[in-house]
Amino acid sequence: MRDQVRVFAPATVANVACGFDVLGLAVDAPGDEVRMRRREEPGIRITQIRGDQGKLSREPTKNTAGVSVLALLKHLDSDQGMEIELSKQMPLGSGLGSSAASAVAGVVGANILLGEPLTAAELLPFALEGEKVACGVAHADNAAPALLGGFVLIRSYNPLDAIKINTPDRLYCVLFHPELEIRTEDARKILKQRITLKDAIQQWGNIAGLVAGLMQSDYDLISRSMQDVIIEPIRSLLIPKFHKIKQAALDAGALGCGISGSGPSMFALCAAENIAADVGKAVQDQFASLGVGGEVFCSKINQQGPKILDDQSS
Repeated sequence: MRDQVRVFAPATVANVACGFDVLGLAVDAPGDEVRMRRREEPGIRITQIRGDQGKLSREPTKNTAGVSVLALLKHLDSDQGMEIELSKQMPLGSGLGSSAASAVAGVVGANILLGEPLTAAELLPFALEGEKVACGVAHADNAAPALLGGFVLIRSYNPLDAIKINTPDRLYCVLFHPELEIRTEDARKILKQRITLKDAIQQWGNIAGLVAGLMQSDYDLISRSMQDVIIEPIRSLLIPKFHKIKQAALDAGALGCGISGSGPSMFALCAAENIAADVGKAVQDQFASLGVGGEVFCSKINQQGPKILDDQSS
């Protein structure tokens, strides 16, 4: 078995407009990285965390990567000791699945160091333990695409059932992360606990339409279905001039635009790379007009998920 490994896990877009807690997709960048080593003594040690501005705990039971690895080791009845170095390559509270990326990178790395006793799909429940620590809810719409790659539907949470969906080859995702922060816990607290039957029916239709549009490469159907009548009207209040920014993305050619996860990042799906570039600039310009800077990321849907970087380097 390997003595050490480096793993990159990608950022993700959760909800994807109408699919609150049940739809997510992976992108190429940004993401988080872990370097893990086997150690002779039992137990998990987090030796270093970079890029978190000192905000994250190095106590394994309070860290998303640490908790996920501990859950995996307990499941396998293993006392193998491991050291973890975590490199955070995206901001906390970004709406880009930062906690999920760390958890996924951790369990993938641990699984490799243990000789890969589990498949990628079998690692998902342990990654969700990290999500539970991060925001109090073990939602899978970030962790599943980060782990499996692609566009993923969470059909059920009990039992857990994650299904990867075929997507058009020309589909691009634009991410814009403004220099704002929204805590996932806070963004969940403001949501309504009850919705009308009318809104539920409209949302179900949009989720089904989006899945069908993806599988059929029907861009018009994808565009018509990216409507969120339940979550976005509430969370959009946390993002300055949200509707003006969204309209700028649509005017630039986006199929649809919305909040990535709990925000403040926004995402757009586009039918070509050049359109994605135009959309990214339009959104960036709108935020700049408000005096808010940020980063733009553009990629096809990342079908690979985690990457092993250089497992034998020191």
